[in-house]
Amino acid sequence: MKDVVNKAADAVHDAVENARDTVNEASHRTEAHAEEEKRRVAGDTMTPSEKADSVINEGKNRVQAEWDKTKRDVRRET
Repeated sequence: MKDVVNKAADAVHDAVENARDTVNEASHRTEAHAEEEKRRVAGDTMTPSEKADSVINEGKNRVQAEWDKTKRDVRRET
């Protein structure tokens, strides 16, 4: 009986964590896309340092999104 309860609790926990990671991934991907669009729209009006900061921020958000996706994938495999 205890194993059944533990499995159910683990399933609920995993579902909550997967939902959280999905929302976080979407948020990071949206932020990365916004940075890309900001550079496209601003074009040459951005200074080189502003462009560099934007590229770095976009990369950071893409890495964070992939990390959230990886956590979900690992959770599914175990």
